[in-house]
Amino acid sequence: MRDTLVLNASFEPLSTVTMNRAVVLVLQDKAVVEQAHPGLRVRGAEVDLPVPQVIRLCRYVRVPFRRQAPWSRRGVLVRDQHRCAYCGKRATTVDHVVPKSHGGTDSWLNTVASCAADNHRKADRTPEEAGMPLLHRPFVPSPAEAMLLGLRAGERAALPEWLTARPVVTQSAA
Repeated sequence: MRDTLVLNASFEPLSTVTMNRAVVLVLQDKAVVEQAHPGLRVRGAEVDLPVPQVIRLCRYVRVPFRRQAPWSRRGVLVRDQHRCAYCGKRATTVDHVVPKSHGGTDSWLNTVASCAADNHRKADRTPEEAGMPLLHRPFVPSPAEAMLLGLRAGERAALPEWLTARPVVTQSAA
C-alpha cells in the first residue's frame, strides 16, 4: 500500500497514514488532497477521487513538541540515502563511528550507513585508527526531516517541490 503524508492545517508534516485512511479522512471532510498520485483514482458507486499522496487536515491539531526523531538502523540508512559513509557505494549495514566496545552508543551522531566490506574492514576501530575518513558527518534529523526522508525512500513517487525545497542531507568534510 502507498503511504500518504498528513500535513497539519498549518502545512507542517504530522505523520504518514495508509492510502485507505487518507481516503477516509478526505471523504469525512476532515482533510483535503494537496497532492495526488498522477493517473491513480479511487472509484466507488458514488465516489471518484484521486489517490492522495499528500493531504492537509482542515482543522489545526496541537502536537506535543518533539526535539528529535527516534534513532533506528533503518532511519540511519534512510538519512544517509543508503550510501556508505566511507566509500560512497550502496550501504546495507550501520556502523558505529566510535565502536560500542569503546563506549559508543546507538545514536544519530555515532552511527553512519556503511557497506559490508567497509564495516568489516573498519572492524573495532575508530575511522582515524582505521585510516578511513568519513565522506560526510552524521547529523540528527528533525522529526519532520526524518518523516520526509522516509517518504522519499524506496520507490515512492516524487513529492511536491514545496515540501522538498530545503536540502536534508548535506555533504561536508569530516
